[in-house]
Amino acid sequence: MTAENLTGPLGGHLDDDDYPAYTMGRAAEMLGTTQGFLRAIGEARLITPLRSAGGHRRYSRYQLRIAARARELVDQGTPIEAACRIIILEDQLEEAQRLNAEYRRIAGSANPDKAV
Repeated sequence: MTAENLTGPLGGHLDDDDYPAYTMGRAAEMLGTTQGFLRAIGEARLITPLRSAGGHRRYSRYQLRIAARARELVDQGTPIEAACRIIILEDQLEEAQRLNAEYRRIAGSANPDKAV
């Protein structure tokens, strides 16, 4: 049976990193932090949790990884606002490097005679 065929509260979302499966309390427990920390990184716009039908914050595994990185930086003494900015900049740098590599690959295949 594959994940797409599963039924239940998560349906076929067991492998979906972006599915908001975790409540704020569970997310804080998993990260070993407080709900206030999750609220603070949300206010800093590092992550934006989705809301359940009842208005409760729900977090994805991807968001939990970002929150864990923020917690690492804060635990090392970085102010929370600075930690959030660092993570945003790291993410932007990674995306720019990915795009640059893709452009180089495309340019290389368009001009096979030129060395890049």
